[in-house]
Amino acid sequence: MISSAGIIFSNVRFGDAYHLFKRHFLYGIIIGLPSMYLVSKIHYKFWQKIALPFFIITLILLGLVLVSGIGVSYQGASRWIDLGPISFQPTEIVKIGMIIYLAAWLTGKGSKVKDIKEGLVPFLIILGMTAFLIICQPDIGTLGVIVITSLIMFFISGAPVKYILGILMGGLGLVALLIKIEPYRMNRLTAFLDPSVDPQGISYQINQALLAIGSGGIFGLGLGQSRQKYNYLPEPVGDSIFAIISEELGMIGASVLVCFFITFALRGYRIARYAPDEFSRLTAVGITSWIVFQALVNIMSIVKLMPLTGIPLPFISYGSTSLVFTLIGVGILLNISK
Repeated sequence: MISSAGIIFSNVRFGDAYHLFKRHFLYGIIIGLPSMYLVSKIHYKFWQKIALPFFIITLILLGLVLVSGIGVSYQGASRWIDLGPISFQPTEIVKIGMIIYLAAWLTGKGSKVKDIKEGLVPFLIILGMTAFLIICQPDIGTLGVIVITSLIMFFISGAPVKYILGILMGGLGLVALLIKIEPYRMNRLTAFLDPSVDPQGISYQINQALLAIGSGGIFGLGLGQSRQKYNYLPEPVGDSIFAIISEELGMIGASVLVCFFITFALRGYRIARYAPDEFSRLTAVGITSWIVFQALVNIMSIVKLMPLTGIPLPFISYGSTSLVFTLIGVGILLNISK
């Protein structure tokens, strides 16, 4: 799909129709699949031992994004670290770092997670530090995925429902504040509520995505036959790739992809259910929830079931960092399963 969806964008920007495909293959697939295999051979207890230093490193990387000369800005967002020959997004690393640390921390707390001082307050501090650094970038879509994944793990560990509801209410208040601070977030909400508002401006992307999905019909236009990828639909290989899939493979192809994610969710939670101990159970829940919820948010935003948000579709969208660390997460899941 990256080969098909990115052919025009690659040709216009890089003078090579398959530049994005080759880059994603070399730095995503070639690095990601062996990494998944190697991680699947490492006993999951190893991650419990290094949980704290790993988490601290991810927070440092999030901070480095904001440092001039190290962090790279693109379209008003500072989300990348440039180290010369390589660049990567620390938010993709922090997802798995947060899951591993929370699993280790919650395991150590045991029944104390139900206590406000021992459980709720430290949890909010951990979540708050991470949230602050991500908001500074800003990357609200990724923040949403991390918060929901963390809350699911917190709940599964035994935290009372009232804690979860309280955090969600506070989170909604924070989102409302962030929308008020940044006009582009209000524009996304306005475009979601009424796509006919400014179709050449704030509603352009969602209208083009819906055109792509509608054009595909039931059976699709055929692989490689998308019209929206001809510089009409923004981010055709990134956030919007599900629209291209729907256009070329139709409702049937898109439904098959959704079924893949449903199957992944069922198998991932089954691994968690039969996990040998609390740490592996929480880690499996976290990894599964992260990947499935991120896919859900991406697909729902493209089909206009929620406001657009800039997060990739796991396993599918262009982005080597995202693919590599998603596959590393799967490697940990496979080891727990084994």
